[in-house]
Amino acid sequence: MGITEKIIFDVTEDNFEQRVIDASKTKPILVDFWAEWCPPCRALTPVLEKIIQQLNGDVLLAKVEVDDNMHLAGRYGLRGFPTAIIFVNGEEQGRFSGFKPESEVIDFLSDCNALT
Repeated sequence: MGITEKIIFDVTEDNFEQRVIDASKTKPILVDFWAEWCPPCRALTPVLEKIIQQLNGDVLLAKVEVDDNMHLAGRYGLRGFPTAIIFVNGEEQGRFSGFKPESEVIDFLSDCNALT
């Protein structure tokens, strides 16, 4: 398993609690709720992946495909996609919906105290 697979990974309803909530007690985890049919989702993914790779594992990226995991989308009251939620110490610290350029995503992570 390469470094990219360790810092960027898929999660499902079955492993969300362990891979996101529990794991965010050690390291911030940005969750990307996305859908294949969603053009803004496909535009945001490379932005998030680039930022996460530049952060060298200081923040992890968990990807949730919403069509296969609708209960998670409902659990967090998501109304539009993409939606990104940052979890720190087991709790949501912030979220945004829609496409954001790299600089705005970095500002978001900083504002949510996800960057050290």
